Amino acid sequence: MSDRPLTVLLAAESAYGPTNNCIGIGAELISMGHRVVFAAEESWAGKIEPLGIEERLVSMAPPPEEEAAAGQFWIDFIRDTSPEFRKSTFDQISTFIEPVWRSLMDGAKYANPQFAAIVDEIQPDIIVQDNVSAFPALKAAGRPFVRLVSCQPLEMNGPMLPPMLSGLPADDSSQWQAWRDEYARVTAGVWAEYDEFSREAGAGPLPAGEFNYVGDANVYIYPAVVDYADRRPLDATWHRVQSSVRRTEQPIDVPAHILEGDGSLVYLSLGSLGGADVDLMKRLTSFLADSPHRFIVSKGPRADEWDLPDNMWGAGMVPQTTLLDKVDLVITHGGNNTTCESFHFGKPMVVLPLFWDQYDNAQRVDETGFGKRLDTYRVEKAELNSAIDTLLADTALRQRMAEISQQIRAEDGVKREAQIIADLGKSTAR
Repeated sequence: MSDRPLTVLLAAESAYGPTNNCIGIGAELISMGHRVVFAAEESWAGKIEPLGIEERLVSMAPPPEEEAAAGQFWIDFIRDTSPEFRKSTFDQISTFIEPVWRSLMDGAKYANPQFAAIVDEIQPDIIVQDNVSAFPALKAAGRPFVRLVSCQPLEMNGPMLPPMLSGLPADDSSQWQAWRDEYARVTAGVWAEYDEFSREAGAGPLPAGEFNYVGDANVYIYPAVVDYADRRPLDATWHRVQSSVRRTEQPIDVPAHILEGDGSLVYLSLGSLGGADVDLMKRLTSFLADSPHRFIVSKGPRADEWDLPDNMWGAGMVPQTTLLDKVDLVITHGGNNTTCESFHFGKPMVVLPLFWDQYDNAQRVDETGFGKRLDTYRVEKAELNSAIDTLLADTALRQRMAEISQQIRAEDGVKREAQIIADLGKSTAR
């Protein structure tokens, strides 16, 4: 096993969860003496190098003919797509899920020569990818390859598990096969195109029906208490870390009456996409306006277009990992990042899923008793407030989550991820 410093290439999709995960891992690898280069989507330009990690920028699509205002992508996306989020997951397969896979394939095709050029330039000892779908140039490089999974772990499916993206219950398989059959039928064409692209790019075939490779080492992020390990054994190349939290101790200018007033303190965030749906956010916050509790709201990219009730404070973006330690409850869309962070800090959840694996997280949190799943666009005031009050009043649950939090924090998931990567790189060093 070599002890020389490694050159590690990180690549992640542009979403905050995978990018922040990789930034945290990169910082840890640098502290261990290794060189880290992050091939990041171009919207992250200038945001990674100040953290001590080398940047290489990758474009996933041709530049737009006209420069868009900040946040305009999400505003346009919500305008065009939010009607899909009102459908069942079964109905979304053809009108949302398949088009997303196609869009991801198009982005990978456009970026593939850029990734190949970065590999040629830096000659990495090990390549790490955190993306829901394959970047063939990274696999074709022939270097040790690590797959990070920042999505819900149904991504590693099995016959004893509900299908990923379905939001179906783990203990009722009555709808599983119909969902799987429809998903396979609808996505067969785009999978075949992606598989052909992968082969032509020199990365070899994709696993049947899947859109990503299995790595030489594979790491997924999910708390043990809600994992499916007993239903879906994984081989020795797979490693679970229970959280991957990069703390950002940013100052928070929250009014004193919100931080220290009467009632409990609740955090509300539906992510960038949910926050861009101003009508939805206004509806939810109006339901909570006369609540005895206080709320911190991540308002999203259209924050300036609407105001909050008096028992709330918020901003377009807030330092989530700093705030979660201070709140009593989280209202979330169920993104994997926020779900894992809520367990890391020991907070029960009300989950209002919008799309993709958020349905799976919402279902898993609900069926394991760590929160409540509600219908995002159909929930009513009484139902939302009742869910909040029920969870806040459950002292046994809050104590259990505090104990789980201690165990998860002691694991130090970011350090474990970095060590797994470094160990593989050293054992296979050229």
